[in-house]
Amino acid sequence: MVIYILWLRQIKRYLRSKARIVGSLGQPILFLVALGYGFGPVFAKAGGGNYIQFLAPGIIAMGILFTSVFSGIEIIWDKQFGFLKETLVAPVSRFEIMIGRTLGGATVALMQGVLIFIISLFIGLHVPAFHLVLLALLFGLLIALLFTALGTAIASILDDMQGFQLIINFLVMPLFFLSGALFPLNGAPSVLTDIAKFNPLSYGIDGIRTTLSGQVSNFGLSTDLIVLTVIVIIFLALGSYLFSKIQI
Repeated sequence: MVIYILWLRQIKRYLRSKARIVGSLGQPILFLVALGYGFGPVFAKAGGGNYIQFLAPGIIAMGILFTSVFSGIEIIWDKQFGFLKETLVAPVSRFEIMIGRTLGGATVALMQGVLIFIISLFIGLHVPAFHLVLLALLFGLLIALLFTALGTAIASILDDMQGFQLIINFLVMPLFFLSGALFPLNGAPSVLTDIAKFNPLSYGIDGIRTTLSGQVSNFGLSTDLIVLTVIVIIFLALGSYLFSKIQI
């Protein structure tokens, strides 16, 4: 019951903030239009095909990534204004509280990804088979759970919003740009492909791109699914442990 209440609270908070929904779509749309149409001719001449078809899954993952990881800032906000203390003193386990908040943040991030997916369809994304959209949603959910848990873990040990934003940007930007979201890993320098293999976001983007755009998978869908699931479990455990250590 507690998990459901916290999950529903996160979703309601997101739906009530129309400005947040619209504002969070600005950067993905800019990337899709500016990069998709700007570098499209160059990408096509290089033999890569339709760049928007390649780019859109990466931008969908980007929207999920940023929305999920920055959901952790709500924990710091609740710390500063005393709302978290009221939640933690309730006669429920902190694990349930953390899972409820994580599921809520992940659901909001996935909803953000769905909105970007719909916009991508109007910009030029062509899905080879719409039944594969369900599989893409699974990969999106795993990305959302992973980075919501990461945001929760970092927010659990910090009390400063500015410090949280600096640390998150330091971690998230390299993860995004070195994941193959903007460029194909096939034919990339070996140092980039080696880094991508250790980047969990690479497997999520590979799964979404394979299902939504028909691109050949770099790692294999089964590998993408297994790696993401294992890492999600690890980060959920880490986030739960750090959240349980919050002092009130």
